Amino acid sequence: MFSSERLKGIDVFVCVVDSGSFKAAAERMNLTGSAISKSIARLESRIGIRLFNRTTRSLTVTDAGSAFYRTCTDVLASLEEAELSLHAENTEPRGRIRIDLPAAFGRLQALPVILRFAQDHALLMPHISFSDRFIDLVEEGVDIAVRVGGSDVWPPALGHRYLGSERHIFCASPAYLSKYGTPVNAHDLEHHQCIAYGRADGTVSPWRFSGSRPGETERRVMPARFVLGDGEGQVTAVLAGCGIAQLPTWLVNRQLEDGTLVQVLPHLATDGLAINLVWIKSRQALPKVSALLDALAAGLVLPGSKM
Repeated sequence: MFSSERLKGIDVFVCVVDSGSFKAAAERMNLTGSAISKSIARLESRIGIRLFNRTTRSLTVTDAGSAFYRTCTDVLASLEEAELSLHAENTEPRGRIRIDLPAAFGRLQALPVILRFAQDHALLMPHISFSDRFIDLVEEGVDIAVRVGGSDVWPPALGHRYLGSERHIFCASPAYLSKYGTPVNAHDLEHHQCIAYGRADGTVSPWRFSGSRPGETERRVMPARFVLGDGEGQVTAVLAGCGIAQLPTWLVNRQLEDGTLVQVLPHLATDGLAINLVWIKSRQALPKVSALLDALAAGLVLPGSKM
């Protein structure tokens, strides 16, 4: 049978971990340092686990304490969601919301939308991470994620919305083309300096080419002089006149508009990866989640993308 005793001290424990010390937690919670220390001692005694390693100069969380912290934050988040869901129809977006974004696309496209949304909703507290790996939203407690690429099959616990597909084009700087000439076909690229995307394991991503049939795409690893593991890094190299790169239009639209980059081989442009909004279905009723999903869906209009 559930006992309210199990909730005692959890908020203090989470605050101590987040604050990094008993003193800082006491200031945040408007309690005395002695009250914080006693609350943690009672919690450790009740659960029979040491949560912190204490010295006169430092306070560190034990391995068991770290695991317990993750559980406690989930419990507190669930309590917050339960309370907010009671007022879902009449409450503005508020509270902490976890969002995970792909690195370059997230910074350039999604982050401005989220920041504008947060400025309009003063009670919202976004917690935003950037990662190109496909995380487990449920396991890591992420409310909303934006994903470039990924499977067409999504777990039952997740909702998803297709936003469109990237459009991949070839581009170079005017200075590079003036020095080395402009390619007129795919074969010409073999005689140019290519700038490719590479992963940490040493693999190089292939370039996409329009196939012989409509809608068909061929993938080919090009001999590259420069290999960079970051899209924005590739843009920097192209702007510096280092060569030709194949990049999504959302990444270089501004440079194409101001003329610092030029599209080449437009007839070889291809569709790229799908872009999706993904969220935990059980949290969609919360105003902070549903409203931000709507804002992202409306705000992520991708230059050159296909819907």
